[in-house]
Amino acid sequence: MNTYDFDQTIFYPDSSYCFVMFCLRHYPRAVLHALPGVALKELEMLWQQTDTKALKEKVFSFLPYLDDVDRIVEEFWQEHRKNLMEWYLRQKKPDDLILSASPDFLLRPVCEELGVSLIATPMDRYTGKICGQNCHDEEKVRRFYQEYPDGKTENFYSDSLSDTPMAEIADHAFLVKKGALEPWPEK
Repeated sequence: MNTYDFDQTIFYPDSSYCFVMFCLRHYPRAVLHALPGVALKELEMLWQQTDTKALKEKVFSFLPYLDDVDRIVEEFWQEHRKNLMEWYLRQKKPDDLILSASPDFLLRPVCEELGVSLIATPMDRYTGKICGQNCHDEEKVRRFYQEYPDGKTENFYSDSLSDTPMAEIADHAFLVKKGALEPWPEK
């Protein structure tokens, strides 16, 4: 199986950012409700008083103010499907696995359309609360082996060195920069 990070790897730029901006354009009152808390959480991150999970929950705290999240996610993908990288679409296989820190409710529809599997951050689409851990760094490896106890990843692709734990368990790993593939840097 081949495994892929999603944001800035096979989708450019970042799906969570694009979704928040999409909602800001179409549902500004909902998103604006969350902005003061997001700014405070970002300051706390700078002062190392909070973690990425808490910040992500604050960013998505506007979800309860949306009338139909599933419909809005579908509208989002109708507009942003074009952000999928062509290099990935050419090599996509049915047994591909996407591993992402983005919310699962956001990526599930496009992964189903692509016919690939998904492991992502488990987020309640009605509250914005993460149900477990943010799927990042070592958590990707843990979740991979939880889903695929005997799993083997032939090729792993990511834009970020923070995904080195996944790169280390792959037969081959590639760093992706705006669609250009390079071998994963040696330690």
